Amino acid sequence: MTKASDLFIQCLEDEGVEYIFGVPGEENLDFLDSLSRSTKIKLILTRHEQGAGFMAATYGRHTGKTGVCLATLGPGATNFVTAGAYAQLGGMPMMMITGQKPIKKSKQGRFQILDVVAMMGPITKYTHQLASADNIPSRVREAIRLAEEEKPGAVHLELPEDIADEQTDSTPIPRSIARRPSADAKAVAAAVEKIQAAKAPVLVIGAGANRTMTSKMLLELVEKTGIPFLTTQLGKGVIDERHPKFVGCAALSAGDFVHRAVEASDCIVNIGHDVIEKPPFFMRPGGPHVIHISSKSAEVDPVYFPQIEVIGDIANAIWQIKESIVVNPAWQSDVMLKARAAEVAHTASLSGDQRFPIYPPHLVEQVRCAVPDDGIICLDNGVYKIWFARGYTAYKPNTVLLDNALATMGAGLPSAMMSSMVYPDRKVMAICGDGGFMMNSQEMETAVRLKLNLTVLILNDNSYGMIRWKQANMGFKDWGLTYGNPDFVKYAESYGAFGHRVESAAHLDELLRHTMATPGVHLIDCPVDYSDNDRILNHDIKELAKAV
Repeated sequence: MTKASDLFIQCLEDEGVEYIFGVPGEENLDFLDSLSRSTKIKLILTRHEQGAGFMAATYGRHTGKTGVCLATLGPGATNFVTAGAYAQLGGMPMMMITGQKPIKKSKQGRFQILDVVAMMGPITKYTHQLASADNIPSRVREAIRLAEEEKPGAVHLELPEDIADEQTDSTPIPRSIARRPSADAKAVAAAVEKIQAAKAPVLVIGAGANRTMTSKMLLELVEKTGIPFLTTQLGKGVIDERHPKFVGCAALSAGDFVHRAVEASDCIVNIGHDVIEKPPFFMRPGGPHVIHISSKSAEVDPVYFPQIEVIGDIANAIWQIKESIVVNPAWQSDVMLKARAAEVAHTASLSGDQRFPIYPPHLVEQVRCAVPDDGIICLDNGVYKIWFARGYTAYKPNTVLLDNALATMGAGLPSAMMSSMVYPDRKVMAICGDGGFMMNSQEMETAVRLKLNLTVLILNDNSYGMIRWKQANMGFKDWGLTYGNPDFVKYAESYGAFGHRVESAAHLDELLRHTMATPGVHLIDCPVDYSDNDRILNHDIKELAKAV
């Protein structure tokens, strides 16, 4: 016979789990004790459950395997909600394990007890209370299968205290061999026929295309056909954005140069589209034809109702299309490439501005110069995300981690910490607003304790700048969004990290290169000048794009 908590750990070991991130509590001490004897899984103790959840989700994003995080009942479990929603909307496989009071005999009435399973229902693919030790193997296997199945997402298991202490003769269930089905040949043929007959086809690369092999197949399709491509924010880097057929990333909601490129198309090939993201285009009756290529059929929306759907493994579908398509010499891409050239020229006209505090276009250019080709930047959420999505050239998949699904603040630092753990030989930078950084700044201690090598770049404007920008755009007075900050240099040093403060544009370049080349956890306090955000993003870009 085996103790239930020991069996649970065995099941996770058999699934290939490497880490469990979390904050223990009274109700999961049996689980913790069993974990202490594991030689395959390492506990990563964090300072807040939200940080643990963000780290587990980012592990899933990088590896495709389920990241696992642990919390106790009640307040520990409620702290997982944002991270669970982040993984669920962002398509990241992640398992949350929470404790609970004994379910067969009450010890403390209703103290700390919430219906956590019901709470997790709307934000997970699967949630279950383990009511018997015998069921642990099947529930763990099922939860991880669902977490990793397209579209990946969050799952949750609740392990009550008395169940964790039970004895059972159950054993782990091995992973099955499963392959995603290939797209139907007739659907592929219909897509090929529509693309070949089009006047100006364009590829739109979304979140679902950011999977193994899809990058390679998409590049081969673009190389063979010369069809231009653009990305959503979650599709950045699937194909190297230095490619001459790249026409931009859809960062703004409308009116940008990339939207002008899409408007010039009569056939939009939407690859891995997810309605979770801000759409790069809206469909309308009589508008361009849309081909939906994804692992799941399209969620029909008032602005998204594709005429052709190619459903199955995306990489395989793209390969089938590439093999059978015949290049049409009449395809037109002049307007799309002209729109991209106009965007590049506009960005270049701004990025040389070396004012202080730092100008956002210059900041993006300097970060790109400092980060190696395979370096990873992890963005928190703020107005700078738009500047980086538009202006930061991604060279490889999953080198620009931003969240355009839940778009939560507070994930930048934990995401960078996990990236540094998965890829210890690559350079990693967290890019956070001062507001987002402070939401999980306590994880600086975790990063120092783990001896990670990363740079935390704080873009400091002493306000919730994204909302301030929106407030100005809506014509409201500037009110209710400013605050004071700690001395970030001293704050970093108090955790045992290295603190730096930018004094000029030239100093920014110097600091970025220094922190990228020097081991340890570095924090850079970088004052930013957002005064032109409204003019550039809401007015200038739209006027220039319209003129293309």
